[in-house]
Amino acid sequence: MAKQKLDHFLKNPKKAIFILAIPAMIGMFVQVMYNIVDTAYVGRLGAEAIAALTFAFPIFFILISFNSGLGMGMNSRVSRFLGAKEKKNAENTAMHGILLSVAVAALIFGLSLIFIKPLFMLFGAEDSVLNISLDYISIVMYGIFFMFPTYMIAMIFSAQGDTRTPTKIQVAGLVMNIILDPIFIYSLDYGVNGVAIATVISILFSFLVSLYYLKKGSYLKLSMRSFSFSPKLIYEIFAIGLPASLMMILISIYVIFINRLMAHFGTIYVAAFGMVSRLESVITMPVVAFSVSLLTLAGMFHGAKRFDLIKDVTSYTMKVVVGFTLISGAIFLAFPKVFLIIFTGDAELLRIGAAYLRLDVLTFPLMAISMIISRALQGMGYGFPSLVIQAVRIFIVALPLAYLSVYVFGFGYLSVAVAMVLGGIASSVVALVWFEAKLKKLIEMHRVHVG
Repeated sequence: MAKQKLDHFLKNPKKAIFILAIPAMIGMFVQVMYNIVDTAYVGRLGAEAIAALTFAFPIFFILISFNSGLGMGMNSRVSRFLGAKEKKNAENTAMHGILLSVAVAALIFGLSLIFIKPLFMLFGAEDSVLNISLDYISIVMYGIFFMFPTYMIAMIFSAQGDTRTPTKIQVAGLVMNIILDPIFIYSLDYGVNGVAIATVISILFSFLVSLYYLKKGSYLKLSMRSFSFSPKLIYEIFAIGLPASLMMILISIYVIFINRLMAHFGTIYVAAFGMVSRLESVITMPVVAFSVSLLTLAGMFHGAKRFDLIKDVTSYTMKVVVGFTLISGAIFLAFPKVFLIIFTGDAELLRIGAAYLRLDVLTFPLMAISMIISRALQGMGYGFPSLVIQAVRIFIVALPLAYLSVYVFGFGYLSVAVAMVLGGIASSVVALVWFEAKLKKLIEMHRVHVG
C-alpha cells in the first residue's frame, strides 16, 4: 500500500499534496472546531471566562508541543524509511515514537503539578481569571496520557500517506465534545470546568478509536515483539522533534507575552485577542494541513533521492497556501464583526477585536511562507532551521518591538499587531534564503555521491 502511494506521489507530486492535504485539512478543521465550540459556549459565561481560556491555551500548547515535535520527528524518519522501501525500520521507528510520547506525557504531568500556578501568575492573569484558568488546565492535564499516543498514531498514518484515518479519529472526538459540552457546562452547571471535563472524555474516546484503526488498517504493523531499542533512532527522532517542539514552545511563549501585553490594557483586551486568535486558527488550519502533508512528501522524496521534486512541490504548495491566506484575509478585513459576533455580542469587545483583526490579517501570508518552509526542511531531515526561523520572528523582532511600543513609547494595543507583522516579514525572508541554501547543498552532495 505505502509502496503504491510512493510510486503515485513520485509521478504526480502536485496532485499528491492535495490527496494528503484535503483530508488533513478536514482534520485541522475538526481541531479548530474544538476550540471554537468551547469558546462559543464559554463566551456566554462572560468576558472573564473567555479570558481564562485565553490564558490557559498557551499553557496547554506548551504541554503538547513536545509530543507534537516528537510526532514530526517520527513522521520525518518513518516517511524517509518508506521512501527508501525499508518497512521494518519504519515500523520500529513508529513504535519508538509511541513509547516516547507516553514517557513525555508522564514527565510533563509531573512538572505541571509544580509549575502551572507560577506560570499563570507570571502571565499577569487577574485573581478571578487565574482561579478559573487553574481549574480548567488542572482537569485537562489528565487527558494528556491519552492525547499524546493518539497524536502519535495519527502521525504514523500520515507518514504512510494516509491522512484520512487521522481525520476520522478527530471527527469522533469532536462529535463527542459537541455532545458533552452543553451537558457539563449548562445542564450540570460546571461552567468552564465542564469544558475541561468534556474535553478529557472526548480525548479518551479518540484514543480508543485510534487504537481500533491502528489494529485494523495500518500498513505498518506495530508490536512490542518486533520492537528493537535503538539509541540512534531516538536521536534521529529528537534531532527533528526537539527543535520542532522548541519552535512550538516559542510560539506559546509568544502568545503568553502578547496576552500579558493585552492585560496591560485590561481583561477585555485579552478577550479580544483570544477571539481574534480563534479566527486566525481557522485560516491557519489549511496551512497546517498542507505543511504537514508537505513534510511527509519531502521525507518520501528525500528517501527516494528525488530532491528535484522536493523543490517543485514546496514551491507549488507555497503558492497555494499564500493565495488562500490573501483571499481569506481580505474577507476578514472587509467584514471583521460578522465573524467576531460568533463569540460575543458585547459592542465594545467587538470594536476592539475588529480593529485588531484588520491588522492581524497581514500576518496570514507571512505565517504561511515560514510554516511551509519549516515543514519542508523538517521532512528533509533538518530540524534546527525551523527553530531559528521562529526565533527571528518572535525574539529578535516581534516581542522586542511590541514591548517597546507598549511600555516605552506608550502606544496603544494595535502597536502589538504591527510588531507581529514586522516579525512575520523578517522570518519569511530568513526561511526562503535558508531553504534554497539547504536544498542546493543537498543536491550537490547527491551528485558527488552518485558521481
